[in-house]
This record gives sequence, C-alpha cells and structure tokens, in this order.
Amino acid sequence: MSRKGTAKLEELLQIEREVQALWEKEKLFEADALKGSDIKDKFFATFPYPYMNGRLHLGHTFSLLKCEFAIGFSRLQGRHTLWPFGFHCTGTPIRASADKLVRECDQYGCPPVFPTVELGSVHEATGKNELEADPSKSKKSKAAAKSGDSKFQWQIMESLGLNRDEIPKFKDPSYWLKFFPQEAVSDLKRLGIKVDWRRSFITTEANPFYDSFVRWQFLRLRERGKIQYGKRYTIFSPKDNQPCMDHERSIGEGAGPQEYTLIKLLVVGDVPVQLESIDRQKEPVYLTAATVRPETMYGQTNCWLHPDIDYVAVRSIREACILICTERAAMNMAYQGILYPDQPGKVDVVARLKGSHLFGLKVNAPLSLYSDGVYTLPMLSIRSNKGTGIVTSVPSDAPDDWAALRDLRKKQALREKYGISDEKVLPFEPLEIIETPGISNLAAVTVVDQMKIQSQNDTEKLQEAKEKVYRVGFYDGIMLVGDYKGSKVHSVKRKVQNYLLEKGQAIIYYEPERLVISRSGDEAVVALCDQWYLDYGEEKWREVTKKALTQLSVIDEVRRSFEATLDWLHEHACSRTYGLGTHLPWDNQWLIESLSDSTIYMAYYTVAHLLQEGNLSGLKLGPLGIKPEHMTPEVWDYVFLGKGDPRQIIADQYQSSLTIPILERLREEFLFWYPVDLRSSGKDLIPNHLTYFLYNHTAIWEDEPKLWPRAVLANGHLLLNSTKMSKSTGNFLTLADAIEKYSADDWITQTLKLVASPSESGLRIGPERMHADLIFKKFVFLLVTDLLFCYQHFGYFASKKATFDDMIRIVELAAKFYAAHQYKEVLKTVFYEFQASRDRYREVSQGSMHRDLICEYILLQTVLLSPICSHVCEHIWRNLLHEKHSIFRTRWPKVTQSVDDLLTLQGRYVDDAAHQFRLQLAQHLSSKAFKATKAGGSATNEPKLPPSEAVVWVVKEYPPWQALILEVMRTHLSPDGQSLADNATVAQALRPHLKGMGKMAKRAMPFAQLVRERFEARGARALQPELEVNEFEVLEANKSYLAATLGFRSHECLKIRYISETEESRILDAVSPLNPVIEFRDTPPSVAVNFINPDVGSGLFSLSGVPVCDGDSSVELVSRLLHTCRISMPNSKSLQNLSLYRFVNPDSDPFTVPPYSIECLRPIGPSDRFVVDPKTSTVMLNVSGTVVSVGDRLVYRSESYLPNGYS
Repeated sequence: MSRKGTAKLEELLQIEREVQALWEKEKLFEADALKGSDIKDKFFATFPYPYMNGRLHLGHTFSLLKCEFAIGFSRLQGRHTLWPFGFHCTGTPIRASADKLVRECDQYGCPPVFPTVELGSVHEATGKNELEADPSKSKKSKAAAKSGDSKFQWQIMESLGLNRDEIPKFKDPSYWLKFFPQEAVSDLKRLGIKVDWRRSFITTEANPFYDSFVRWQFLRLRERGKIQYGKRYTIFSPKDNQPCMDHERSIGEGAGPQEYTLIKLLVVGDVPVQLESIDRQKEPVYLTAATVRPETMYGQTNCWLHPDIDYVAVRSIREACILICTERAAMNMAYQGILYPDQPGKVDVVARLKGSHLFGLKVNAPLSLYSDGVYTLPMLSIRSNKGTGIVTSVPSDAPDDWAALRDLRKKQALREKYGISDEKVLPFEPLEIIETPGISNLAAVTVVDQMKIQSQNDTEKLQEAKEKVYRVGFYDGIMLVGDYKGSKVHSVKRKVQNYLLEKGQAIIYYEPERLVISRSGDEAVVALCDQWYLDYGEEKWREVTKKALTQLSVIDEVRRSFEATLDWLHEHACSRTYGLGTHLPWDNQWLIESLSDSTIYMAYYTVAHLLQEGNLSGLKLGPLGIKPEHMTPEVWDYVFLGKGDPRQIIADQYQSSLTIPILERLREEFLFWYPVDLRSSGKDLIPNHLTYFLYNHTAIWEDEPKLWPRAVLANGHLLLNSTKMSKSTGNFLTLADAIEKYSADDWITQTLKLVASPSESGLRIGPERMHADLIFKKFVFLLVTDLLFCYQHFGYFASKKATFDDMIRIVELAAKFYAAHQYKEVLKTVFYEFQASRDRYREVSQGSMHRDLICEYILLQTVLLSPICSHVCEHIWRNLLHEKHSIFRTRWPKVTQSVDDLLTLQGRYVDDAAHQFRLQLAQHLSSKAFKATKAGGSATNEPKLPPSEAVVWVVKEYPPWQALILEVMRTHLSPDGQSLADNATVAQALRPHLKGMGKMAKRAMPFAQLVRERFEARGARALQPELEVNEFEVLEANKSYLAATLGFRSHECLKIRYISETEESRILDAVSPLNPVIEFRDTPPSVAVNFINPDVGSGLFSLSGVPVCDGDSSVELVSRLLHTCRISMPNSKSLQNLSLYRFVNPDSDPFTVPPYSIECLRPIGPSDRFVVDPKTSTVMLNVSGTVVSVGDRLVYRSESYLPNGYS
C-alpha cells in the first residue's frame, strides 16, 4: 500500500530497487586490472572513508557525489573505472562513546533513567572574532564534533533510530565496527553509487590485513626519518599531572591544541599603582596579545582589553620580564616552559588588575607603522576564556577592530566613561597594509561601510564582514608594507612570525581549542609532553610535497589553500594511548591516531578485493587464500614499491600462503590502478588530511612522481536549515531517511540544482526545497513519454539541421563540463538546455517534428544524463528504449560531423528575437491596460486584446558609429586573434572619436562591452565589419514561427522592414545589429468569451476571457486559443489542433451538467465568421448567411491530444 500522496515517489523507489538489483546481478561496477595492454586508459576515484560512529548523513553524500559523477562519465568515455569505498573506525570517538554508555548504565541503570533536571550544554565563549582557529583544527578530525556534550550517549543512540534492546550492545566498541559499516554499505547501495564493494574494509587492528598495511607504512616512514620523538603540545590535566586524553575528559572530547602568536607589547611611560613596585629596568612589563595573524601587525593602531576581565602580571624567568594576561592563559604558559622552564606549572603572580586599570597605557607595538607607540583601549566583546584576554587592533583589515575604534572616535561620552583622552584615540587612523582585490586597501573599513554596520554591537553583521574580508584578504591579498611588500599575504604569515620570534617580540603559545574539563574536574591546559610525531614542515620533505602540488589538478582557490597550509604546517602528533586503531610497530603502548592511518590507504584499495573481497573485517580469507600473517613488510614492499625477490620473500615465510603468481597479481593490480586520478573531499580537510595525503605519498613513493595523486576536488559544508550538519547538534538528515523521503536520484539532482558554484563552496537545503524536486523526475518521465508518443505519430516533415546542430553543441558542452567537474553546469546543459532545444524545435516546426530526430534526442539525453540521474536513465534505456545492456556499457556520443556555426548563430538569433518580441508584446499589452485604467475606460466587456499585426525593424549594416568602434577594437586584437585588450584600453582608444559620435557617444562603451561578450562567445569574427547574420532573410524564413509564438492569425500579420524605410527617431535609436525591434498594431474590436472543455482527464481545462474578434474564422480563433493553452497549461506543449462547438440554446444548454449531449452542440465550420459588438458584449456567428447568437460560452475539444496515462 503506497503512502498517501506519494504514488510517484513509490514508483521511483521501486524503479531504483529494480535497477540496483540488475547492477548487482551483473556485477556492473566490479573492476579488475586489465592485462595485455601497455596503454592503460583507467580512472581511479576515491572519497575519504566516513567515520563509523553513526549512520551516514547527507553531508557525506554531498562530497562523494563528485566521485559518482566522474565515474559515470569516465565509463561512458570507455575508460576502465574503479571506485572503492572503505570505512574508518580509527580514533577515540567510538571507544569514548562506548565507555560513556558503560558509565551511564552503571550510574543510571540499563535502560537508564536520567535526571529530570535539564543539564544543558556547556556554552563555550568563542572569544573575540580576530582570534581565528588554526586552520589545521577545522578538521573533520575524525574526532572533532563526533560526540556532543548536550545529550547523554544513550539519547544520541536513540536519535540514530536504535531501540532500547540493541543499545546496550554498543557498550562493546567492537560492536560499533560490526553494526555501522554494514548499515553504511546498505545505505550507499540504496543511493546507487558505482562502487566496487569487493574492495570495502574497516580500519583498526580488528582488520588484520589493514593493520599490517598501516604497520608497514609507519615502519617505512620511520626508516626515512619522517617520524620523530620529542616534545609536543598536548592537552594536559594539572590536577592529574598527566596528558588528558579523550576518554579522560568529561567535557571537550576531540579538542586539540590551538596555536597563537603572543605579541609582546612593551609598556612605556606611567603604569597603574599595582605595577609601580616592579623594577622595569630589570623586568620590563609586557601586555601579551594573542593573534593568529602576525602578518597584520604592521597595521596596529591600539591594543584592546576588557574593562571587567581580571588580569594578572606574572613573572617569566625565560623571557626575563613581567607578562600581563588572564590567569587561565598564565596556567597554559606555565606548562609550556614560558614562565619557569624547569618548574612546569609554577605561576608567580606579581599583581592582579582589572582591565579598567590598564586603559590608556602607552605601549610599543612591534612592526606597527605607528612607531612612537599606541594606547590600550576598551573593547566589550573580548572573552576571558579565549586567548590571553588582550588583543591587538588592526582596523584596516579587522571589521571588529574598526567598528570598536570608530565607536570611540565618534562618541566622546564613551571615551570619558573609561578615562581615555582624545590624543590616545583621534590621531590613529587605519593604516593601508594589505591590498585586498575587489575590496580596497582598507578592506575592513570598506566592508563595514558597505554593510551599513552601525557599531561594535552589530555582532552578526560583523561576523559576516570578517569572513568576507579574511577570505579574500588572506588568500588573495598583497602586502603593501614591510620586508615582504608585494608578496601574497598567506605566504608571509610564518616568515613574519619567525621574524618577531627572532627579535624577541613574540612568543609561541598554545591552549585547548575549546574548553576541556578532565574527569578529575579541573580545566585542562596545553603542556609540552614527549610524543611520536610526523615531521611535516621539514624543509626537504615540504619542497618535494610542493612539487607534488604543482602536478596536482585543482582549482585556483584550492591550490591557494594548499600553498598556505604547506607554508605554516609543521609536525603532527601521530600517536595516542587511547582509542581504536593500529599500534606503533616499534612502541606498542601507542596507537596510531586517525589522521595518520588514513593518508595512503588508496593503495590498499588496489589489492583489498584479493585479500578480503567484501569481508569488511578481513577475518575470512579472500579469493587467493592469503593469510594476514603472511602480509609482512617485505610483501608490502614488493606489492607497492617493487622491492625484493618474490622467491626469497616466500622462502623466508613458514608455510606461506603466498605464491609467485599471487605476488605478481597483487603487484599488477597496484600498478594498473595507481595513481589516484581523483580525490573528492571537503575544503575543511585541506589543512590536515588532504595535505597529509600529499606528504605521505611523496614520502612512500619519493622517487616515483608518476604515482603521486593527480587531482583533488574540495567542497564546503552541507547546510541543513541554514546550519552545518552535525551528529552532535542533532541537525542532520540520514542518508537512509533522505532516500526514503525523496528517492536517490532526487536527492542527487537536488544537490546539483542548489550547489553554489563549480568550486562547490557549500549547499543549503530545506525539506520543502528537496520535496519540490520530485517534480524534476516527473518531468523526465513526461518528457520521454511525450517524445515517444511523438516518435510513434509524427512523420518526416520538417528540416532538422538547426536542431541537430544544437544537440551536437550540447553534447560537446556537456563533455566539457563533465571533464571540468562543473556538475551544476552539466545539469543546466543536458537537462534544461536540451529540453529548451526540443521546445524550440517543436514550436518552429509547428507540429511537424522529424521522427528520427526525436528518437535521436531521446537517446542522447538519456546517455548525457545517466552519470547524474542513473536509476531513471537506466530504466528508460532498458525498459522504454529496449536496449539489451546497461547504459553504462554504452559510450559517450561521438560527434562525427561539424556544427554549422552560422546556422547555430541564426537559430540563436531567432530564439533571442522571439524572446524579446514576447517581452515587448507583454509590455505593449500592459501599457494599453494602464492607459485604459487611467482614462477610466475599463467598464466595457472588451478584453485587453493582442495586436492584430506587427512590423519588425532590422538593420542592413552597422551604423557608422558602431562600425568605428569595431574598427578600433580590431586594432586591439592580439596577433593570434585569441584575446582582446581590456575595457580601459578600449575606452582610451575611443576617447578621440566620441565627439564625432554625437548623442551616440554615451552608448559607445555599452556597445563595446556587447562586442566583447560576442567575441568571448564567437571569437574574432564578432569584430568583422560585415553583419554575421542577414537578419531580414532569417526573420522572413521564420515568420510562421514568430507569428505563432506571438499569437497572430497568420504569418501575413508580421512584416519585416529595414530601418531605412522609416524616419521615426524612436525606431532608429532603438534598432541595432542583432537587436531587432517590433512595432505592434492594434486589433479589431472583440468580446471576451469563456471556453469550456468537457473532457475529464484530458489535461485541458476551461478558459475564461479569451477574446473573439469581429470577423474571426474558426481557424483564426483556434490559433488564438492554442496560444492561450500553451501559455496557461504546462502539459499542452504538443497540442496541435482543436475543434470548436457552439450551444444550440446558448441561454440554457451551457448550464446543464457535463458531459453535454451531442444534441445540444453544433460544430463551428471553417467558413463560419464571428460578428461581435463590444458595446453590447454580444457575440454572433454567421453560418452560411444566417446570423445566430452564441452567447458568452463556447466548447473546445482535442480528440487525440494526450496518450493514456498522461496527467
């Protein structure tokens, strides 16, 4: 039984199930290395394996669709494709969640009865906006945001749809590894992605094959000096006096250390009484301002403090000075060797002060162009739980700073409130330190003004402004001052930081990226502890990784993000003592953490099907019978590095399950598929996983660049109800629920329709928008059904060249967009433009569509859409087009003949002209209605009538002023004819000629811009002095179509004229090449009549207010009625003819209950003529010389309009 109102959805879901069953039966997407070919045309795509602490949600799907589409397109191109899919279980979240369940059941029972008091969540202050998080911590760190503090774990499990009997099983971490990966496979199969499921696996030592692979990787990394042991910044519990790992935290699981640069602002001049006892000659006093943007310090105008925050002045033996900060920050410093290096945790507080005690102090700000010093001022948005509670002020490039400084500058009362004299504020203007493209050299000032931000209290607007300024300024900005003047901002961040450190003007400082509370109840800090780490940032390793980036195919924005990350990234702790994973092979007390065992696993995919063949845990032997204990480091060396002698490798093993052919098969699979051709991921993984991905490939295959990754696609977050999807917030829609509600193909097309740009920066969806997309699939069904109907009934009547050329153009465009991964453009082209091409053809052909062309149209569009809308296209391909094999065994259409560019241009010209004529017709009718209303003349029953005829005015050649512009632009064409000088250069060249153009001078640059757009579309021929299109001839040839689309009785109502035949200035001024103008002429008198369609289920309905003109024949009236139907009824596009009837007794027959008997109707013949009188609102019909009344209602019917089931 289908759900109410969801019959179409149920039909789609049933089609998807049937198609998926066919794919699985045929093993369509299973792929093995090809043999006997030296040239391998293969395509290997991967997606970061999702973390298995819950069901997959739509955020995962958003990124993986890029692989889905790329695989589909590559198959159609005839490439041998592989898309494997694994599941990540490494790390702390699963173990921590399981332990939470244990504790909750121990404390509250099983099933637990939780306290009724609302515990709420710990709302952490975010701090002042300038204190950005380190990009490396914006990660789906596989731990970050994987569990939330706002719910009990049991409640989280219930929110995932688990019942109370099953939840207790999840107290065992191993159960998570059995349950959620299997659910993920099921959900992804329902999505229909083109994955080779034989190669799927889970991570951690629960999978002995993968465990041995990761151990091999780390052994080789250590041998090559990529792994070191030493002091690393670690979350630490002062109370427990040891590192505070995730399982040892009551709040803050997944949080890591966050790096800041502390700017040392030397206090000069007077100090508050609390600091007077300090001998500043021996121990200078510094304010410590935390920042993540040291490169902006050139623009400091002041320093910010909060009036009510408690600050401390603490002694630093290492720095030989007094440092002022919050006590929380001092505790972090104490465990990082900043205060007493030999006494971790020691804090010697010299004085305690309120922020208000420190206002008005003069400080020397390192690098500031205000070299004589700046002053401390109040800012109310500073938080005490972020950074040091002291912030530098750079109002040129920080909207918060400019808003706060502007408040102080404008409001004397505010200055007086905090005792700030004018000379400490008013002389300090924002400094130009960064050129921000597209904004200004004072980006924050400009954006704050543009957004009309009134004060520092406009927090939401300020956040938006800050994101805009930071995004453009950091990645595209150019330094205007300092030693790195002229350099990109993102490239100098570390250089400026190092300069400040060398000069003793800054300190490296860490604190937890968010609040962490240990199970002992104390607030955790960041401390320096011994740990294993990957030595990212080591100079030689970084340089070879930069080389890998140069050969990586990415869009410019993503490349800049990679470059910035490589400039600042250094060292990454690769081990933990808690969680799930693989143990370090040389130090068994440590587990390899989740970002470190997931960098080269794409290589494991190439052989996974031979080792475990879809058995996710690898506990059952694969098809070659290889035992996991025989996959030794020496075996992996041979498989992935080609090192060693297979005979010796086997001889060294006791009762080996390996043979030489097996080893050679493993090696062949790897060599065939590697390198990775496409890695699709999220932008937030660039500062961590994706950069580590590059680093590790260059480390393992350091001498084989041909095995380094080839391309990366990166997108933003999926936003559900305008908020980032997250399991921890409960704001997520599972993939299973989405498919059940919307179907797989609908979710996929919804993604494409709403995605922001080719760079895929983010996607916003809401339930109402997704539900509406079911219409898209219905359109596809109706489209094919409609066209198959046409295929059965229409003959060989119309010319098809122009439409066929348009189809060829769309095929070529679609291939271009698929290859560039511009999938929104793909959908626009292969669905909407293709459909528009068909609609244009149907209108132009006036019902005489060419049968072969329609068949070709259906075939082409089905193939072109198949990578995106796979289930529906497969269904059409096999069940409606009756093809024997899958659509994914066919090939992308080959273009075997060239497109007639002139014919295409002429077709576009007619389309554009028809569109403009329709707009001008609507404007003509609305202006008539306005005039009638204004004159008080709308009381009669005479409807607003379309004009009876029109004249189209065209030019024969370019007017002199336009010909001159073309001549000037031709002189600024590059020698190869491929590029044109910019508008500024063209404007400069035209300046001497403007006076001679008279009143047309003001239209010179708009015309030059139009020519530029035509040049970009059509090349140098757009600059030729001759018109590309003979407009008169083209419009004459298409008069029937134009007359029909405008609702004229016949093509004789439309006249084409050259402007040389008129002297009207309004016509002469308006017409230009490729821009014809239509002049409408009024219609004879008419009366509005209602037309009734009595046929239930025909798809036609009654129409009111259709004008009947004096002298109309039935042919003319049918033409007008068809035009009205096509505008008002979406399903009537293919309607070709109608029959008209009048009532025998017009005063009574129309008011009987339909269907009307044949006795009460009379057909209206082609020779009958209507006689109307608008003054009396009467309509008569002259039938063979006899005039009869027809009243105000007529009947229309279409006997064979719709096929069965079309609704």
